Amino acid sequence: MVGILKTIYKSEEGKNKILSLYDKQLERLSIPYKDLFVDTSFGSTHIIETGNFDGVPLLVFHGGNATSAYNLLVCNFLLKNFHIYSVDTIGHPGRSAEVSLSPNNYEYGKWASEVITNLNYTKIACFAGSFGAGILAKTMCVAPEKIEKAVLYVPAGINNAPAINSVRMMYPMIMYWITHKQKWLEKCIMPMAVTKENIDKDIFETAKCSIDYAKIKAGMPSNVKGSDLRKCKASTLVLAGEYDCLFPAKRVIPRANKYITHCTTYLIKKRGHINVLTKSEKQMIIDFLL
Repeated sequence: MVGILKTIYKSEEGKNKILSLYDKQLERLSIPYKDLFVDTSFGSTHIIETGNFDGVPLLVFHGGNATSAYNLLVCNFLLKNFHIYSVDTIGHPGRSAEVSLSPNNYEYGKWASEVITNLNYTKIACFAGSFGAGILAKTMCVAPEKIEKAVLYVPAGINNAPAINSVRMMYPMIMYWITHKQKWLEKCIMPMAVTKENIDKDIFETAKCSIDYAKIKAGMPSNVKGSDLRKCKASTLVLAGEYDCLFPAKRVIPRANKYITHCTTYLIKKRGHINVLTKSEKQMIIDFLL
């Protein structure tokens, strides 16, 4: 077993609160789903199988410190066309093993590769955002033959901004830990959201639950090597936010175009890391994956 075997939650009560929110969000999908568990050398991995069971198979990775349940609410535009396998990232809130992997090497990519194999696919299309897109980028490096198509949305792991860009979030985070006042959590999220309109009830509730009850993973997946990324010949769509403080388009798009062999890039104009895709942008993603 690779990784450190210790709880990722602050308490058993906290774990139950996170899983209770998880179940409530999952129920709101109002469509059939199955709970799958696959074994990997890193630990058991939980997957929600849902969507159109006759549709194109699509493996989906969520953002850091979030869950598949929340992610499926955000990605509900994919449910009609795709046979979704939504993965609970190992070592993050959810029902996968509480094994923390390093974001600074290719462990996450190796884990995801094993997930694909143990779902009985030789290759599969993938959609991932933020931290999850960093996982997908690492998978494209270590197991390029297993990627049918890839959509990387506001992705980590391509060309991350310097850590100093996140400093604005630290003071309000500390103040939230001290006071537990909602205004400080909102101020912590604002640099990623840019406008309050992008902080909806679901994202606020999910972030609050993780910050209150889980041991937050601050480190994002590190940038992959360009020479490794070139190994992946799958058609890839990269969507990056113009005002993203973590993975800005001005850094991500040029490096993606340079190192991803078959790459289409899209600038999410005047929006940050947390954003709302337009109807036409959602359709673009659907059309790309079909």
